[in-house]
Amino acid sequence: MKLNQNALDVVAAVAVAVLALAGTSLSPASNHVEEPSRTASFIVQGADVEALTRLVEEVGGTVSHELTVIHAVAAELTTFQRDTLAGDRSVRRIYTNGRVRTNGGSVPDTAYRSVVGVSQLFEQGLDGSGVTVAVIDTGLWSEYKSLTKDPNNRFRLSAQYNALTDREETLVDESGHGTHVASIIASSTMSDNGKPHGIAPMVNLVEVQAFGADSSGTYADVIRGLDWVVANRFAHDIRVLNLSFSAPPRSHYWDDPLNQAVMAAWHAGIVVVASAGNTGPDPMTIGVPGNVPYIITVGAMSDAVTEDNLEDDFLTSFSAAGPTVEGFVKPELVAPGGHLLGIMNGKTHQIAMAHPEYASSDKKLFYMSGTSQSAAVVSGIAALMIQAEPSLTPDEVKCRLMATARPAVRPDGSLAYSVFQQGAGLVHAYDAVYGTASGCANQGLDLEADLAGLQHFSGRADRAPDGTYYLRGLDGDGFAWNDGFAWNDGFLWSDAFAWNDGFAWNDGFAWN
Repeated sequence: MKLNQNALDVVAAVAVAVLALAGTSLSPASNHVEEPSRTASFIVQGADVEALTRLVEEVGGTVSHELTVIHAVAAELTTFQRDTLAGDRSVRRIYTNGRVRTNGGSVPDTAYRSVVGVSQLFEQGLDGSGVTVAVIDTGLWSEYKSLTKDPNNRFRLSAQYNALTDREETLVDESGHGTHVASIIASSTMSDNGKPHGIAPMVNLVEVQAFGADSSGTYADVIRGLDWVVANRFAHDIRVLNLSFSAPPRSHYWDDPLNQAVMAAWHAGIVVVASAGNTGPDPMTIGVPGNVPYIITVGAMSDAVTEDNLEDDFLTSFSAAGPTVEGFVKPELVAPGGHLLGIMNGKTHQIAMAHPEYASSDKKLFYMSGTSQSAAVVSGIAALMIQAEPSLTPDEVKCRLMATARPAVRPDGSLAYSVFQQGAGLVHAYDAVYGTASGCANQGLDLEADLAGLQHFSGRADRAPDGTYYLRGLDGDGFAWNDGFAWNDGFLWSDAFAWNDGFAWNDGFAWN
């Protein structure tokens, strides 16, 4: 994405209360994916329906409809099976089984899938199959098929847990926030062009409700939700956890109990993705748990409501920025978070009822903006990475996401935004899946020691006497908040140091 000096975000971030809801295995060196045996629906036309049925079955296809009126059958076929049938003299023609809709409305594409390189992966068979993503949020619209079932009509809701009542039970989402976030990750809704809405439409979902109808919740409820996820990670094979919420930091990251639970989830082998928060654009506005140095924190960029034009994309004004109080660069990266289409019920969800102007022509689809949505995009991408390479650790997922992100630059090649605003840049799913980077995340950190209270850590950021922020130890004086800097292979700015009493912001810092 490139800087647009005059661009304004036309869709406002949805503000919520505090805790606020902000927002087959491949080797690491593999450069391609062999096309899987995916099937699609085709109409095979000839002279005789019975003969066509036999032909389809002989090549291994499955007949779903006998269309006698046009001397044809509808069949589920792989590309190879379709090509084999096309060479048979008794087959007159083969059509793609297109979609027909009533005139009641249209279902647009979710353009953010193309922006981050997901569409190519889907064509290659990477769709989240076999990976479970847990979402801690306001619940889920459990009656909506596109959320509970994948594109193959398989029930994929592995578990539902209500942290408010401490029970596994069918969830109800009165807010709509959790439903919208889950739909960006996993929705099997198909657009008029036959494309799925979700980043990873075949994933399994575990839904945890820790927030009420007003989109607010308590530390205790959220921590209980995190505890349940960690305790049940093996039972439901949870690999990714989405946390689209934020609260103001009130202590160092290691002293915050919610952060401690988040760190325990990362230590348990779960890739944790958190929103940066909607409190930007000023520095030092990253919230809890986005200020945890180990996890993946995501800021938001916007498409300026020109979905087919990447040249005018820009960092949203609400996206929270780093550094953290301990000097860590946050967010790690940014993702689409402005004007994202997702599922909400215009008749029952409080956010949808309060903002009817954000509804699409289909009243079950709404446009929302926030780092909540950008975090959901990255959670879906993490699921695709793990599907492609199941052995990936959380640190490896983080490393490859950062190493393949694309920073926003000006025409002269300098950074359009500070590292404290965009981190490594805009996430790119295709490059992350096929990336081979390693050892570039969480260097210098010791999570076990941190959790045990034996040692804590700081990053490279510091504040100069004039109030600007820069990175210590890089090219002399480091890099000021507004300056660009040379990218390097080692992501040296993400390295950590042991915290000590001698570390202090130059002119002090008081907790607000």
